[in-house]
Amino acid sequence: MDANSANIAIPEPAKQAENLSLISFIEAAASAKDMHELWDVYQACMAQYGFTRVVYGFTVNRTDTSFGDPQDLVVLSNHTEDYMEGFLNSGMFLSAPMLRWARSNIGAQSWQMLTEMAKTGDMTEEERKVFAFNRAHGIVAGYTISLPYSSSREKGAVGLAAAPGIEQPEVDRLWAKYGRTILALTNVAHLKLLNLPHANSRRPLTKRQREVLEWVGDGKTTADIATIMGLTQATVEKHLRLARESLDVDTTAQAVLKASFQNQIYVLTS
Repeated sequence: MDANSANIAIPEPAKQAENLSLISFIEAAASAKDMHELWDVYQACMAQYGFTRVVYGFTVNRTDTSFGDPQDLVVLSNHTEDYMEGFLNSGMFLSAPMLRWARSNIGAQSWQMLTEMAKTGDMTEEERKVFAFNRAHGIVAGYTISLPYSSSREKGAVGLAAAPGIEQPEVDRLWAKYGRTILALTNVAHLKLLNLPHANSRRPLTKRQREVLEWVGDGKTTADIATIMGLTQATVEKHLRLARESLDVDTTAQAVLKASFQNQIYVLTS
């Protein structure tokens, strides 16, 4: 069975005028100014390959037993609110069997693995609940991509769910033909996302808060910053306190680190 007979829209050379080409995707990704703009481009591109429901997750707070504060996770998705409420907000994603695979692997994995795990009993009770939850929401066929990382604290992954009615064998045939391209596009999107301000920053820093944190990061004292910015030390301390509150941290050092991870400081602003 070919891709067309499976009712999956695939971008062929003859259809480039009506589909996102590789070059146009890279151009759009490179010029994206924020996560939402890039996400719109990426999910539209994945839909051309038949993956109509996509979720991206990234953390810089991974340990052997945790992914850090859920509120600090970067999560982008076009799944329904109902699905994300059950899968993400309830913490169910932590027991997802494909997340177990993604923790210790890099690359792409077919969800055929889930069927095999279910048959052999290689699922915990919590993983079986996630498996059943997904199937109840029509999430039955797709691929998981575990993304490269540059530090032991980072972890990023993408879940690509095929359009309703598409079975895993059809998706696997699609992947055999276009998997390398999909993987490359996903890695390009991920690398760009790492350099954009986090979309889920609960209270974005103000210009003054960013500026004082940048000077702290450069090793300046409160007195130094007051002189440089033409402010009183009390005003500088106020901006630092508000920055700590916005970032939900206890110390200014933590604020500098977290703001840096979230790409809220040392960035060009319009």
